[in-house]
Amino acid sequence: MSNHTPTVLSIAGSDPYGGAGIQADLKSIHALGGYALTCITALTAQNSQGVAHVAATSADTLSHQLETLLQDIKVDAVKIGMLANADLIHVVADKITQYSLKNIVLDTVLISSSGHPLLDENAVAGLKEQLFPKATVITPNLPEINHLLGKDFHDIAPELDTISDAFVNMGVQAMVAKGGHGLETNLATDVLLQPGHSPMPFSSPRIQTSHTHGTGCSFSSAIATFLAQGKDLASAVQQSKQQMHQWFNQSESLQLNYQSNLGHRKEPLLHLDLGNEQSSN
Repeated sequence: MSNHTPTVLSIAGSDPYGGAGIQADLKSIHALGGYALTCITALTAQNSQGVAHVAATSADTLSHQLETLLQDIKVDAVKIGMLANADLIHVVADKITQYSLKNIVLDTVLISSSGHPLLDENAVAGLKEQLFPKATVITPNLPEINHLLGKDFHDIAPELDTISDAFVNMGVQAMVAKGGHGLETNLATDVLLQPGHSPMPFSSPRIQTSHTHGTGCSFSSAIATFLAQGKDLASAVQQSKQQMHQWFNQSESLQLNYQSNLGHRKEPLLHLDLGNEQSSN
């Protein structure tokens, strides 16, 4: 057995606010005992109020970033977030094949929570065709499921068979259907769907908090980190779900000094380095 530090390659956009994208991935991966490598797909201007501007990285620059890293370092897992356009999707798909990358967690980033498009609409087909079949697991939330399927589901639980069949037909190997946007209950339930297996729900008490900026990024990068450590997919999802609940609780102590007293903000998580105990169990 190798005793090297597990490496996770994050391919995502940059968030200067520090709560989502590459920055959230860095914090999550390092808090859980991994080492993060990063390739930036876009520069954004955003804060606690939302995304104001996006400038995509050129396909050539992303290709050089990936090539330089992958020629030098063996990667144990890959987390893919914002990809911005069809050209970047093609570059990532090509490198996955060229370097036989494994443990690929695809966070289907389509639209920011503030409503700003993060993937060109004409690139959605490329995401489905080129990356869905290559991913170990995809992690869409309810709005993303609806966008990808052209549906208007209000909760994932009653629609699990329909959702599962639709994504299997797209070549998806496994998916975590995230239920945080579903009907309000005391529990937030995500469901792991794998062909040939019964749906596997993972629940945690729902927490009312303003610290929701970048939660999908943190969750998917946590799954990638646990996969990089050798966990099976179900264990990686379960431990990531537990870790997210812990980060939500810890984040109430994070108080940033804002310019105004706006009541509605989406604030970042606090990624305290407590995951190593959990990941070593």
